[in-house]
Amino acid sequence: MRLRLAPTVLLLLLAACGKTPPEAPKAAAALEPVASIQELMQSLVDPSADALWESVSTTVSAAGTEEHQPRSDAEWLELRFLALRLAEAGNLLAVDGRPVAHAGKQLEDAHVSGILKPEEIQQRVDADRAAFASRAAALREAARITLAAIDEKNVDHFIEAGSRIDQACEACHKQYWYPNDRRPEQ
Repeated sequence: MRLRLAPTVLLLLLAACGKTPPEAPKAAAALEPVASIQELMQSLVDPSADALWESVSTTVSAAGTEEHQPRSDAEWLELRFLALRLAEAGNLLAVDGRPVAHAGKQLEDAHVSGILKPEEIQQRVDADRAAFASRAAALREAARITLAAIDEKNVDHFIEAGSRIDQACEACHKQYWYPNDRRPEQ
């Protein structure tokens, strides 16, 4: 029986050698941004960071001191999802070709004194894309540190990570959104 199978297997192998190789997978489509940087800030970065920062607080009143922090697995999981959104927002911000704002759109905080116009911010971003991408990576890394603190369920580390998120955001904003702001450092 084995001897009869050998010629069949040999014929199949020879036939396979004569076929053209399978088509190589097509290259992944280039990333094409849809949301502007402003829209990513409004939809992902700001709500995620704000919810993370607000998840731990202390309220002192005449009735006493109230500590608010995540305690259940479900609360920690909700924070984990927020930190994941923030980390991925760092990736999205760094996509080449993403505009600061869509043509004709104002920035949400355009009324605030010292905020540059979208065109001015775009010029600053385009002048050194690598530096902008590095700042987006700093946000992503701060979110990763936050994820580690969440996975540890360590409130102290979580608070420290929240400070890193704030520093990453502020470093970018000072460079691009309000570089002429001369308020004293805290």
